[in-house]
Amino acid sequence: MRITRRASVRAAAGSLLPLALPRRARAQAGDPVDLLLVLAVDVSRSIDDDEARLQRQGYIEALANPRVLAAIRAGTSGAIGLAYVEWAGWDYQRLVVPWARIGGEADARRFGEAIAEAPRVAMRWTSVSGALSFSLDALAAAPFEGTRQVIDVSGDGVNNSGPPAEMYRDRAVASGITINGLPIINDRPTFGRLPPVPLDVYYRDSVIGGAGAFLVVAEDFDDFRKAVLRKLVREIAAVQPSPGAKGAAPGGG
Repeated sequence: MRITRRASVRAAAGSLLPLALPRRARAQAGDPVDLLLVLAVDVSRSIDDDEARLQRQGYIEALANPRVLAAIRAGTSGAIGLAYVEWAGWDYQRLVVPWARIGGEADARRFGEAIAEAPRVAMRWTSVSGALSFSLDALAAAPFEGTRQVIDVSGDGVNNSGPPAEMYRDRAVASGITINGLPIINDRPTFGRLPPVPLDVYYRDSVIGGAGAFLVVAEDFDDFRKAVLRKLVREIAAVQPSPGAKGAAPGGG
């Protein structure tokens, strides 16, 4: 059963929220935040256990990094709403860590611990469209009022399952949602085939979109941690990079 129905996301968010947030944060669940951010992370079988660990560790470290925390504190509300999703084929998306209000280091570390403790799952196929569809439903179910809404998609392959990614990219953009991308350059073929276009080009043309959309390229899984940090700082602060910044490219859509 595919778990992208909006009611399913609402139920998951409602049932798991008390596990993710301390009492004080739960009491503030209706408060405004500067950003609603869905981290949508590829867990298809082209990503092995070591690479999956590097992905999760990259997010865990970046969330507690002083630069990210400073970007959060600099906002009007001094907090963001954050959810962590893992995805593979059209039939598999999972809300790994439900919505939490991140307003400081303790919140960020608690969220990182929840990522680290979640069981690792690897599934077949790569459905960017499924990831976007699920993330749109997650945003609709968010318990916070966000000034901006962003979906942050990271992955190592092009869409090969479900409808074209552009369909859901365009729906997001029409709703005022921004999609940023973090393509991971992986020289391992998917099902024996290399992608039909360079992955960064595919993300630029078919995945990212909306106001201020951009992508940051991770040259390999070892480079992922640095790429995640650059990306989170930029999308939380909503700033444009200096010309020629490494690994960054503007988007359209």
